[in-house]
Amino acid sequence: MPKPQTPAPALEVDLVGGGRWHLADQHPDAFTLVVFYRGLHCPVCKVYTAQLAGMLDAFAGVGVTSVVAVSGDTEARATTSVQEWGLGSLDVGWGQSVASMRAWGLFVSKGITEGEPDLFGEPGLFLVKPEGSIYAEVLNSVPFGRPHLDEIVKAVTFVQEKNYPARGEA
Repeated sequence: MPKPQTPAPALEVDLVGGGRWHLADQHPDAFTLVVFYRGLHCPVCKVYTAQLAGMLDAFAGVGVTSVVAVSGDTEARATTSVQEWGLGSLDVGWGQSVASMRAWGLFVSKGITEGEPDLFGEPGLFLVKPEGSIYAEVLNSVPFGRPHLDEIVKAVTFVQEKNYPARGEA
């Protein structure tokens, strides 16, 4: 499982609408924000990713100039999410492998209801520093209890003003 102040695992995913997103190619002002979501079947993900899409300017305003939402969904399911959830200009990656989910320390669940994939990653949120190390991570084993995105914006402001170091590495 990755820890703060260690290199983030590799992440390369195809994007809805075309192209590939590579974590190694990101050069944010302060942080890259990687949000892992469960997939199209998750109504909590719909609300959370829509909120994220609506906050891209707020994040950019505090130096989080690279933001991506990623799931293991197929291209068709991820495209449906973008269209039906109104995700606008949010970069949405699809096709994350179970091996990648485990490399990031995500909890992996088995589908239990119709419409759920056989296996899918549970939510995670990571702030990655420009040089590629993990600053902060939040993992969930269930769809609820995710960090409030407005609090992440405030936290990034605090971190920059106080030069607050990453914690949790010991």
